Amino acid sequence: MYDNLGAQPGMQRPPLNPQQNPFGNAFYGAGSGLIRGGLGAYGEKFLGSSSEFMQSNISKYFSNPQYYFQVNDQYVRNKLKMVLFPFLHRGHWARISEPVGGRLSYKPPIYDINAPDLYIPLMAFGTYIILAGFTFGLLGKFSPEALTLQFTRGLAGWFLQVILLKGLLYSLGGAEAPLLDIVAYGGYAFTGLSVAILARLVWNYSYYFVFPWFCLCMGVFLVKTMKRVLFTQMKSYENSSRHNYLLLLMGIVQFPLFFWLGRIGA
Repeated sequence: MYDNLGAQPGMQRPPLNPQQNPFGNAFYGAGSGLIRGGLGAYGEKFLGSSSEFMQSNISKYFSNPQYYFQVNDQYVRNKLKMVLFPFLHRGHWARISEPVGGRLSYKPPIYDINAPDLYIPLMAFGTYIILAGFTFGLLGKFSPEALTLQFTRGLAGWFLQVILLKGLLYSLGGAEAPLLDIVAYGGYAFTGLSVAILARLVWNYSYYFVFPWFCLCMGVFLVKTMKRVLFTQMKSYENSSRHNYLLLLMGIVQFPLFFWLGRIGA
């Protein structure tokens, strides 16, 4: 199915063995299977033929969770470069698509550098919490309550990012992007945050240089990514001033969001 990689040079095809990822298979079976099974059992009982419509919409917004964890070391390295230094990305920003079963489908992250994943956002979020704990310890303010509050703040920031991106796509008429795609794009912000917090632990004054840089990089990455999503999801996309202003606003919002999430122990 994935013999033709199409775009990114250096992206090699690794062998796929379902037994190498038992956690992913179990997660998919417990999550996606439970949703589909529940809809099949109760949707038809209460709504009759409309249950098929409900299943298609659930699948559209939640997709296949296992898809977002199909990554390898090479993908992670290239994706981190793309998120942290989007100015150096010389390739295109469009995802690689292919027809599967008569429907248009996208290749998973392991075969496409532009595909969203949840591995990097979740690992970056965990690193963000660990670095926050180190920061609290150096400041003499560490406590379970303080770390829990920072964890809640991080989740709230991630949620606000998702709401911002989803609202942007909805306002521009491209509200068909799967929810997990948007969750992944919003979670990439924690990669820059983690690097910036680590730099501040090494040298406190780097806060005034590193944080603005990664705010700018995250803004550029999201603008380019959301513009590509608009081109893909919308049947007709006009490069109007309104669209450009909304995309620019989304990039600017990254600055207060970053500084709010990065103010640890303040």
